[in-house]
Amino acid sequence: MDSRNRGYESSENGASRGRRGAPRNHRHTGERRGSRDREERGIRSGGGRDHRDRDRDWRGEGRGGDKPARPRNDRNQRDSFVGPQRHGYREERINRRVNEPAIPADVDPRELDPTVRQELRSLAKDNADMTAKHLIMAASLLDEDPQKALAHARAAKDRAGRVPVARETNGIAAYHAGEWKEAIAELRAARRMSGGPGLVAVLADAERGLGRPAKALEVASEIDGQDLEPETRAELAIVVAGAHLDLQQPDDAVLALEPETGKTDAPEVTRMRLMYAYGDVLEHVGRTEEAVEWFRRAAEMDTEEVLDASDRIAALTAEE
Repeated sequence: MDSRNRGYESSENGASRGRRGAPRNHRHTGERRGSRDREERGIRSGGGRDHRDRDRDWRGEGRGGDKPARPRNDRNQRDSFVGPQRHGYREERINRRVNEPAIPADVDPRELDPTVRQELRSLAKDNADMTAKHLIMAASLLDEDPQKALAHARAAKDRAGRVPVARETNGIAAYHAGEWKEAIAELRAARRMSGGPGLVAVLADAERGLGRPAKALEVASEIDGQDLEPETRAELAIVVAGAHLDLQQPDDAVLALEPETGKTDAPEVTRMRLMYAYGDVLEHVGRTEEAVEWFRRAAEMDTEEVLDASDRIAALTAEE
């Protein structure tokens, strides 16, 4: 079975800043994007920029790059400067807005986390409100309808292309929709604007989605994993292990996950995924008894049965 279907995709999507505390982080199970269980968390709270890899949420720090060159107090002209334009650019932009996905009347831009709203202050108020609504809709639809979520995320990006959170939202929604190239482009753009490592596990996994596991490992090696938040560090290890399996390097996959198995600082759902992934790589290298033990640990934590750990145990023990 393809390792990407065995829990090696990133759930470090940090994205779902939905309405009224909709599910946020997607660091969950071994299922691909929309089918995964979603951990209920709110939109991102504030905090200084650190090496948290923007994995925790769609983040709002770092205003670098989000303001066009214009007088600081010219609030009425905030969306007017776009730099050199090709012929027909204005018409294309207007048409995109005309064709934006519909937003329910009860969506309130104030539902967006204040930290994220702060990023949108570089926009004119009406545009900021519409961008906020599209961000809310993208998060709300991410699980149930990734394509619609992507449409809203693209609309937010079109309205706020210089705002990091809009680019990151577009990237995460594209990842969930399987639009790997778009995901990579948008997440890298967000990283350039905001600094820091960006959503490195998602970037690496998107490279795997394009069939480039070696590139995924290169992306992962760009940062020091020990500088990352525990959740991100563990998620990156899961993706790295999957990339090694893609390359038929199961021993290296074991080595990628082994250091994480003794740590307990990551959230429970991430540790559950890690246990499952570790059981899988152990099976790949023929350490069946150990694999069963790690699948059992994952199954004990998997109260909602979102993983197939029990089935894996049954299959392995039936072979004994």
